[in-house]
Amino acid sequence: MTNRFGTTLSAMSEQQREAAGASGARAEGARGASGARVGLAIVGADVITLDPARPHASAVAVGADGTIVAVGDDAEIRALADARTELVDGSGLTVTPGLVDSHIHPVWGALLARGPELREVHDVAALRAVLQAERARLGPDALVRGWALDYAVLDGVAWPGELLEELAGGPALVSYFDIHTHVATPSALAAAGIGAPPRLEGASEIVFRDGRPTGELVELPAYWLVNDALDPIAPAALRANVRDNMRRFNALGLTGGHAMDGDLDGYALLDALEADDELTLRLVVPLLLLPETSEQQVAEYLRHRDDRGRLWRGGVAKFFADGVVESGTAWLEQPDARGGGSHCYWPDEQRLHELIVRFAGAGFQCATHAIGDRAVRFVLDAYAAAATGPANGGVHRIEHLEIATDDLLARCAAERVAVSMQPLHGQWRAGDRSDEWTRRLGPERAGRGWRAADAAAAGALLPLGSDWPVAQADPRHQLGYARLRRLPGRKQLPVLDREQALSARRALAGLTTEAAAVVGQSASAGRIAPGYDGDLTAFTGDPLGPDADALAELTCALTVVGGRVVHRG
Repeated sequence: MTNRFGTTLSAMSEQQREAAGASGARAEGARGASGARVGLAIVGADVITLDPARPHASAVAVGADGTIVAVGDDAEIRALADARTELVDGSGLTVTPGLVDSHIHPVWGALLARGPELREVHDVAALRAVLQAERARLGPDALVRGWALDYAVLDGVAWPGELLEELAGGPALVSYFDIHTHVATPSALAAAGIGAPPRLEGASEIVFRDGRPTGELVELPAYWLVNDALDPIAPAALRANVRDNMRRFNALGLTGGHAMDGDLDGYALLDALEADDELTLRLVVPLLLLPETSEQQVAEYLRHRDDRGRLWRGGVAKFFADGVVESGTAWLEQPDARGGGSHCYWPDEQRLHELIVRFAGAGFQCATHAIGDRAVRFVLDAYAAAATGPANGGVHRIEHLEIATDDLLARCAAERVAVSMQPLHGQWRAGDRSDEWTRRLGPERAGRGWRAADAAAAGALLPLGSDWPVAQADPRHQLGYARLRRLPGRKQLPVLDREQALSARRALAGLTTEAAAVVGQSASAGRIAPGYDGDLTAFTGDPLGPDADALAELTCALTVVGGRVVHRG
């Protein structure tokens, strides 16, 4: 598997990857600068290019075609501008390559993140207040929703659905932060026609005990069964949600994402948004394969490897090898403390292996959700059996790797498999180790959580993401947590596994150069250099500054995608 320079991308060191990218930038820059009209120019800024050929500058020019034509000092860039150029005064701003979230759910989020966000709800009283306010707004018979609830709020409640019914004063449907488990009230389940445990695919379950439902909906097939019976979202509302969420992401400084929730309907939605000039993120969008995916759907998906628009492209297949630790559905080498964690997400794990090999053989990049160590090993074995690199020039990838041993991280590096990690997920761990994630795993395994620094030291490609709506999409939180192992600006929070913190530059690379490399775009994205995509993020301060807590005080002043200003603070 090689990039355009004939070298194996994932086997290269970070320095070698930067040098290769710089070579491509110089080659493309000579062509891009020849007569290209400048559509946008930023001057007077601190420009962090991440280009080893010119690490810093004060100005950048983007051509009318959306690619960078020049990087230099103010005088050089002003000389390229004409009367039609949008000239931005960057005084006091720090400009970086456009920030890319390497694991985000813009479509699933539009479906699932409905109702009040419950991220700051930390006890039952606060949950009652939020749900009662929503009940007053919607009326007595409406379905009250909420999302991003911490498991700790209902920890130990034997019948969470019944408690939720009392708190919400009627039918309600609430998701925990990881969107792998939801809680539905008895009245909501009754309205959905759930009177007995239905047969569901994979590890999914509507939990019953003593003949009645507890309210817990484990994994998404259970959620969809209830949601679609009660409150399916209309296509126009879904499109509006996706569009509005993208604009919110732009306002945070995001210029792109690897959207881990695609299907052919999603492709059509992106085409429609782009046709109306409403697509404001540059997206890589996998096609999702689940245990219920039929052979007919598989054959159809294989025909769509090369689907793309101007700002989005496919070419990726997404799989789930397991669920999550908190619900006992992560696939572990040894069972968790409650006896969970012994099974693959797919009832027929051999079929999962065969489909991974099949899609990889067809040139798809494979991205597989694997949280437990057994799941990670399974996926690595499947990729090794495929022995085929993606047609997009990137590398196969494993998503999350919350639990990984030394040998697994070493295999990721040696076998050119990207470690796509979300350190921000560690924010739900308790300082006294009383959280469900830690209790299930025990102290030894819990000490191997989100090993970002160890993955980097092993030489693995390390793109970073949020998994929104699971965690906050705000890149300041992602950068800060990667450096501090807690949220920036919240010094009262516990710091867990400080030795896994990343340097400021490596954290930024996870949202720029590493995010570009994993999808085969090292020669066109992830740094500010001639010939590269004109995707830029400008903050009101330096995201590489020595005080990571200061990230919380920065604001995004400007977001540019393909030379187009999509947010101005």
